Parts: sequence; structure tokens; C-alpha cells
Amino acid sequence: MEQTERRVISVIVMNEASVLSRIAGLFSGRGYNIESLTVAPIPDSKYSRITIVTSGSVRVIEQITKQLHKLIPVLKVYEHADLVEKEMAMVKIPMNESLGDIEALTHAYNGSIVNVGSDTMIVMVTDEPTRIGHFLEAIKRFHPKEIVRSGSVALER
Repeated sequence: MEQTERRVISVIVMNEASVLSRIAGLFSGRGYNIESLTVAPIPDSKYSRITIVTSGSVRVIEQITKQLHKLIPVLKVYEHADLVEKEMAMVKIPMNESLGDIEALTHAYNGSIVNVGSDTMIVMVTDEPTRIGHFLEAIKRFHPKEIVRSGSVALER
């Protein structure tokens, strides 16, 4: 049995309607799972960068990248080997929790308190995906009311 690996793929596409649905259709049509998907325009251009996190054998990843190259609005496909990858999470926490402890934990994961209301505060952290997972586990003791986690963004070194 082939070994399954987590992979990050960046796709540079024309910033136009239906591109994302065509890429998602490529994955779903072949039974491949997308673990994370982030899309944003590339500043000062007519292009967007789509960052896809998926898992599969070397053969499956090769098949995915070959199929991505065949889509018309796709300009470039990178399957990252040596990359910087980050993710963001925001957490809403009740104000009756320890502000100092929350602030210390948040700082340990490259974050800060970004909003304080009368009954809740919102913290934001930006770090590597595995560390975001660790942060979300650690923050549970402060009884979060809501958690939002972004998808990965990545750049080749």
C-alpha cells in the first residue's frame, strides 16, 4: 500500500468567475479530499493564488498536479517541497476568564488580543498549522464560545 502524505499545492489562476468551482470539481470528481483551501487575489495583478492542502500518495499528488495543469485558467502549479506555511485562528472567549493567562498563551503562538467587549474578548494567533492545532487544544481550558480557523497559506522559500 502506498504511503499517504500531507501536501501543499499553490495554483496561480486568472482571477475570474468559475475557476474555483472547476478546481474543486477536479478534486471531487476524482474522490480527492481538500483539507484546506485558501484563495486571494495577487496584489497589482489579474491573478489569484489558491493554496490547497490535501493528502495522498506520490502517484495521487502527481495526478492532481497534472490535472490542475490541464485547466485553462491555470497559469502555474507549485507542489511545495521547502515552504513557509502559516495559518490563522480567532477565538472568542468569555471575559470572566483570566486575561493574563490568555494573553500569555496567545503570545506564545504569535498572537494577541484583538478585541475586547463587555462580555467577550477575541484573540488571534498566526503560526504553523500544527502549532495552531496545539493552541486550539490549549485554549479549551478557557471555555471558548467560538473558534474560526483559516486555511493554510504558503510560499516556497
